[in-house]
Amino acid sequence: MNQSALQMMQADLAQLAQHLTANNIEVWIEENTAQHAQLLQYPTLLLSEVGNVVDLAIVMGGDGTMLSVARSLIDADVPLVGVNRGRFGFLTDLRAEEMLKQMDCILAGEYTLEPRMLLEAQVIRQGHKMHCHYALNDIVIKSGLRLIELEVEIDQNFVYKQRSDGLIISTPTGTTAYALSAGGPILHPNLEAISLVPICPHTLSNRPIAVNSHSQIEVTLMQFDEAQLGFDGQFQVALEVGDKISVNRAQKTISLLHPADYCYFDMLRNKLNWG
Repeated sequence: MNQSALQMMQADLAQLAQHLTANNIEVWIEENTAQHAQLLQYPTLLLSEVGNVVDLAIVMGGDGTMLSVARSLIDADVPLVGVNRGRFGFLTDLRAEEMLKQMDCILAGEYTLEPRMLLEAQVIRQGHKMHCHYALNDIVIKSGLRLIELEVEIDQNFVYKQRSDGLIISTPTGTTAYALSAGGPILHPNLEAISLVPICPHTLSNRPIAVNSHSQIEVTLMQFDEAQLGFDGQFQVALEVGDKISVNRAQKTISLLHPADYCYFDMLRNKLNWG
């Protein structure tokens, strides 16, 4: 973030905190954010402590910030609302210019609550569980050098063996992210589905598919020079030949708050510049 954008965000944070405090709302600020924004007059807490203290988490930034905070609060029953200071803002609805008015409406009970599903992925190596992490957008198996060969099973049924640059396993939320740029379908967030989108498949007949969200997806790494498993593009695990990646819908969800007049299709039209 450049200096000008940082200063604008600092000003927005200060304005929002002052406005909420003036309306008798108790405001806590995440510790690192308070330091960077120089808002040391407010009580602070670690991100891991947020779920134990607050009733609503306001996230200011872009979609990447929202993804990171959402994963950190997966064990907390705290809804999130986003103020967009990024580029696209598929997950951060509130415009900074209107955030005070919209926050007043939300705090007055004028909002839409939307649960978003998460994915859970485990790396099984020689029969042992090595890693387990969650994603709100997507689980991505990706090559580092050349094509990788992987085998996909869904509910213990063989689907295909594929040579490609990788595979994106996406929630409906994530279908407007990496999966979209790879040619995947856009799934409405209320669909109970998971999409599998090949990344540059060697065989053109390998197309994206969508399956029921309760499906058990297992991907076996058959051959590669280098590969990684990514979670929302923010956390990565190195893979080895023979690793099995088991992906399923997580039992937990993340709740997003939208303004009362929020419309998913309006958002798509505006963000993707549809006519």
